[in-house]
Amino acid sequence: MMKPKSMIVAGIMSGTSADGVDVALCRISASTSVTPRLKFLGAAEFGYPPSVRKAVLAAMDAKSISTAELSRLHWRLGDLYAEAVGKTAARFGVKPDLIGSHGQTIYHQARASKYLAKPTRCTWQIGEAAVIAEKLATPVVSDFRSADLSAGGQGAPLVPMLDYVQFRSEKVSRVLQNLGGIANMTAIPAGAGAEDVLAFDSGPSNMIIDACMARLFQKPFDRGGAVAKRGSVVRLVVERVMRDPYFSAPPPKSCGREEFGESFVKAFISRCRKFPARDEDIVATATALTAESIFEAYRRFVWPHLGQKAPMASGIEYVVGGGGARNPVLMQMLRQRLEPLGVKVRSTDDFGIPTQAKEAVAFALLAWLTWNQLPGNVPSATGASRPVILGRVTPA
Repeated sequence: MMKPKSMIVAGIMSGTSADGVDVALCRISASTSVTPRLKFLGAAEFGYPPSVRKAVLAAMDAKSISTAELSRLHWRLGDLYAEAVGKTAARFGVKPDLIGSHGQTIYHQARASKYLAKPTRCTWQIGEAAVIAEKLATPVVSDFRSADLSAGGQGAPLVPMLDYVQFRSEKVSRVLQNLGGIANMTAIPAGAGAEDVLAFDSGPSNMIIDACMARLFQKPFDRGGAVAKRGSVVRLVVERVMRDPYFSAPPPKSCGREEFGESFVKAFISRCRKFPARDEDIVATATALTAESIFEAYRRFVWPHLGQKAPMASGIEYVVGGGGARNPVLMQMLRQRLEPLGVKVRSTDDFGIPTQAKEAVAFALLAWLTWNQLPGNVPSATGASRPVILGRVTPA
């Protein structure tokens, strides 16, 4: 195989919050170390038009939807992604050599359930790659999760490869916390090899908060945590929800709207109302649930792992990225739980990657790895039987 060359790669991410598209531009090349060299060039965010967001939310785990509607949405998202990459590339004055498109997850079932008499697992991310490749005359890597799932993994989380490449340290243990729709964390002990990485979805992050805001305030999210700040947390509700088996299940594990979607939100709001709780209290309680589930995952699974794998580490840094990092109320709740344990809370901004752009950067890296026929999953994180090359390539 030829030595991997330096490329400008665009990564596209649409998360479970379904609020829009993040595009990141990176220069990625081989290095003398075992991991590639990545330089962040720039990023941009594009909100979904209201009609598109409505269609995406309706398609997620839908009990009934026409194949025509799904096909049209699949192609419409491809068009939106192409437009977003084109605008971002023009803004920063570069021409991508390659594009990595995560797509929009509309269904993810990592645990097998019987279908047509056979246990079946599946995942589906939409957004037609051929549309992106044709409009931008650039090859596209897409469908990243299927190969890992087929190799026995959860198909998630996939961001740990970026975490390992960019944040591994010889002296400091780091936990990379992404606060998207779902909260996922990657624990990298000091001096770790890839086999020492622990990563999993701890539960909901912005998903429950956003859903409560949409239902109670007709707003897509709690800007600056302003609503939660006015509310009071119903602690008993948080304690009861934390009894859900997902939170105590050991990694590897992943989740999405299938576990924490519409039916969960309805039950959550109903529980809060019984106390009774004001609308502001419900949003504050949803925010506290996110913080509590993250801390419980850290206390139960991550802390012992770091102590076992790097007992002589000089410290632990907790590096936060994703849209939830912009919520000061959520961040304060996390600090109040973590800092008494001697954990230093930082942001991906401190390392040159904007909080909102991290997942898009991850899929730029994964696309580069796929293009160069290199594995992109971390089996210790996903539970896959082996490292696999992720995704499929659509030529320009």
